[in-house]
Amino acid sequence: MEHLDIPHGTATTTLKRLHENGYIGKTADSYYHALDHREDLRRYVAGLDQLNRMFNQSDESHPSTPDAENAPETIDDTAIEAEVAALEDELEQ
Repeated sequence: MEHLDIPHGTATTTLKRLHENGYIGKTADSYYHALDHREDLRRYVAGLDQLNRMFNQSDESHPSTPDAENAPETIDDTAIEAEVAALEDELEQ
């Protein structure tokens, strides 16, 4: 849970609710897992992973020079929110 920077109880409660609602599975020895038949969830998580990668790019990918030509690309929050909303809508279908 430290890697996710969220309290253990929050993660446990969230996983329990996801399991109770049929979004994830749970093994006999209490390990949670994705469900193979939920392609919509796989795509949603892949989209979230892509967003995570965009925000956590290594510093090596961005030059440290302050001039405008080499400045890191800014990410439009509205575009990101629209993409997340579209993924969430897709999940609800």
